[in-house]
Amino acid sequence: MFHSKSITRWSLALVVSLLAFAAQAKDLSDSTIRAFIATMNDAQALKDKYEDTEGWPDPESEETTSMPDMTRLFSSGVEQMEGTPAYAEFESVAKKRGFDSLESWASVGDRVFAAMMAIQMKSESSGVGQEMAGVMAEIENDPNMSEQQKAQMRAMMGAALSITKIADDVPAADIEAVRPHLKDLEAAMGDDEDWDDSED
Repeated sequence: MFHSKSITRWSLALVVSLLAFAAQAKDLSDSTIRAFIATMNDAQALKDKYEDTEGWPDPESEETTSMPDMTRLFSSGVEQMEGTPAYAEFESVAKKRGFDSLESWASVGDRVFAAMMAIQMKSESSGVGQEMAGVMAEIENDPNMSEQQKAQMRAMMGAALSITKIADDVPAADIEAVRPHLKDLEAAMGDDEDWDDSED
């Protein structure tokens, strides 16, 4: 038999899970995306302050040589930052912009980035998969590469191909919500690539 306390804990866990799902399912609004961009811009000062210390994740460090999880790019960064002085300051910035927590800000960032990838994939040629297959064939036939190097390249190419699958799963509503903000997002993320497919 179940104890009443166990049932209560299970019920609470179910409610929390449902609330988290509902929050994830909410449409991205213009105000939310603008708040995300503003937080990114506000955080630039924190990046300058902490990027050379243990308080800011370094994507080029020896500990992060593997391909990041592109579905959780911002969430993973926040998790790496947790417990550091930068975390508390960054969360304060996010809350000032209207986010409940740094985790909720990162969740929005994951969705925004996925939508940006989907837009970029749409703007590129449909032969991305074929191009990657050709590159992989060259790698496999390269006599100057060791088997270990080839294995690393296979893993990286597999991760790159997974990005195209992620893009296919992005809700159309997220893509349309993000599209008007592409230039501001690009500037906030410090990316020189052109994410816009308006010329197609």
